[in-house]
Amino acid sequence: MGITVDGCPPGIALSEQDFLADLSRRKSGAKGTTPRQEADLPELISGVFNGFTTGAPISILFRNTNTQSGDYANLQASPRPGHADFVADVKFKGFQDYRGGGHFSGRLTLALVAAGVVAKKIITPVTISSHLVEAGGESNIEAAVEKAMATGNSIGGIVECRAENLPVGWGEPFFDSVESAISHIVFAIPAVKGIEFGSGFQAAKMTGSQHNDPILNLEGKTKSNNAGGINGGVTNGNELVYRIAIKPTSSIGIEQQTLNRSTGRVESLKIEGRHDACIALRVPVVLEAATAVALADLKLLF
Repeated sequence: MGITVDGCPPGIALSEQDFLADLSRRKSGAKGTTPRQEADLPELISGVFNGFTTGAPISILFRNTNTQSGDYANLQASPRPGHADFVADVKFKGFQDYRGGGHFSGRLTLALVAAGVVAKKIITPVTISSHLVEAGGESNIEAAVEKAMATGNSIGGIVECRAENLPVGWGEPFFDSVESAISHIVFAIPAVKGIEFGSGFQAAKMTGSQHNDPILNLEGKTKSNNAGGINGGVTNGNELVYRIAIKPTSSIGIEQQTLNRSTGRVESLKIEGRHDACIALRVPVVLEAATAVALADLKLLF
């Protein structure tokens, strides 16, 4: 698989080594993640010359080397509950690549992380950090993951993202608001089911006097940050803060019931293969990448 990054300014130092830190953060290996192991080594095909971006589109290629496509053969007839198997078959008239979920696979987040590496360089000195704050409704993430693994089930989680050193003025008041730009790409991350900025849905329970953020200086710094660093779709100089909800992985070890398209009957489905008990564990670096891509676009438009 690969990704093409268009619109990157020339003269930015970029090498394959720059990608390794974030790509390794996305890899499986931790408890609760898939046992599948890939090298995930990037190949810079175009857009970089003598260690610097040229201004031309940057093409980055990754080769899958540890595949077990046969594990997915039965999913052609028996789509997984909660997965895109069924809609993919209808939309693409049976021609979709069903192996591992094809274009609906979480594997594609690898390409998004690669794009994020480039975007993070564009938005310097803005820095982005993200972490899992809750899994399966519990703050004790390790215990929640162990419970899911023991029962052959899966769990979701809440991931929080923060961006610092943002200036005042990025974003537009309407279609290209900061919230709109970030939300648009964030929902391209498989398993994302919700997003909230600043105080989020808690704002509905607050009064105006509680929610308003008093402005303290000419740089726009505020006493509180219920707005999450955004007013009217535009960055206000404070830390950007938002959270996303990740659903449980569709592929679980528990036998499920689903339609068999060949027989027209609802039958038992046993899913084989290597899957994550908690995909949210691997989302933080992907969320950073998505945020960086959205902010890079907004910076270049400012």
